[in-house]
Amino acid sequence: MLYSLARPLLFSLAPERAHDLTLSLLKSAHQMGVIRANSIAKPVTCMGIQFPNPVGLAAGLDKNGAYIDALAALGFGFIEIGTITPRSQPGNPQPRLFRIPEAKAIINRMGFNNAGVDQLIENVKAAKFKGVLGINIGKNADTPVEKAVDDYLICLEKVYNYASYITVNISSPNTKNLRSLQSGDALTELLETLKNRQLQLAEEYQHYVPLVLKVAPDLNPDEIEFIAAKLLQFKIDGLIVTNTTLSREGVKNLPFGDEAGGLSGAPVFEKSTACLSRFAELLQNKIPLIGVGGIVSGEQALAKQQAGATLVQVYSGLIYTGPSLIKDCVDAMT
Repeated sequence: MLYSLARPLLFSLAPERAHDLTLSLLKSAHQMGVIRANSIAKPVTCMGIQFPNPVGLAAGLDKNGAYIDALAALGFGFIEIGTITPRSQPGNPQPRLFRIPEAKAIINRMGFNNAGVDQLIENVKAAKFKGVLGINIGKNADTPVEKAVDDYLICLEKVYNYASYITVNISSPNTKNLRSLQSGDALTELLETLKNRQLQLAEEYQHYVPLVLKVAPDLNPDEIEFIAAKLLQFKIDGLIVTNTTLSREGVKNLPFGDEAGGLSGAPVFEKSTACLSRFAELLQNKIPLIGVGGIVSGEQALAKQQAGATLVQVYSGLIYTGPSLIKDCVDAMT
């Protein structure tokens, strides 16, 4: 109810300003005890981890892990923070975030704006949250794509002991050439290198942290088959399907619908879910799937589950529906 009252004010502000203000207010409200921990129980085990419920927060909302405790109090079964890079970077020039309310959609070209991996670790250490925390890692914009694996290794090594699982983001459309890592020798080298280092770190820390890949919804059938084969070859622990889309289906001719960047929200649901379903067919329950993309209702969370997802994540749907979406999704899933 509080969100429904606040939404008109927030939507009157520039989207990035509203985003920052919402998080600041949420954190203050939590610190003052206005928002108390809201546990929604429907336990599920995935990747060897016990999740309190199957509905998580997708990466991107809390890039630096500065709002973990407040966000967790909303009832998520898990929180994913990031995308984080080895060094801090400002991201792309503003404006870079656009609402399309008529379609319950958002276009962003943020460009991995973040304070760097060291600051994220300090924020994680300061948080009281003891639940399931995913950390999403990427490469700096000025790192040549042929050297991308070095950035992922730096982040993997630094966050390893602070994460419940680690997501390798090679699917954002807002870092030049990043999506080229989803195919060919580049993907093979990346997965093989990261998997080998993960196993070394597991032995070093005597603690195994699952490694998850996040892919785009714009993959063609051959690319999906190739990625599925590589996931199996290197025994990657999970797959997040999907990131934002470059398609403009559902927002053509709407205000801001032609802005550059990745499209999220309701219009990506069908494309993302079809991609999820195809991966489920190929992987045959050998690698767990996390469904994300276009969930704005509990029924859509259930549809992701029926398409093969063990867990789901929400982000853009929260902007339009509010925190009640979390409970709606948990209640709808079996």
